[in-house]
Amino acid sequence: MKNIKNILDSSNLKTTPQRLAILRELEKQGHASIEDIYEKIKESFPSISLATIYKNITAMKEEGIISEVCLHQKPKYELTKNEHAHFICKNCGKVIDVPLNEQLIKEIESKFPDTQKELYIYGICEECKKSK
Repeated sequence: MKNIKNILDSSNLKTTPQRLAILRELEKQGHASIEDIYEKIKESFPSISLATIYKNITAMKEEGIISEVCLHQKPKYELTKNEHAHFICKNCGKVIDVPLNEQLIKEIESKFPDTQKELYIYGICEECKKSK
């Protein structure tokens, strides 16, 4: 993973402590809702508002630094990575990245160039299976 500061420095956005904190939290959690990010970041930035988190998430999403994972519940966000699918546990809601087959990606891109590919797989994660 690229250095988080370098990601912001190479974008059109100003590198701020709040943006760095948001990206570090996403790097740590993998996938997080705005509320999850806010709860963690306000420990370091007690005066930060939820609106500031929303504004920065939107700006970084528009810049392509982070991606939105659209779930049936609240959306979660992640650092933008290579194309991949998401496994979502129907029991606990955990989101796990799943690599996509390169051949499948090439087939899709040859038929539908310049498309955004999002694949969501729902099931029960290993942790939930063990706890039953």
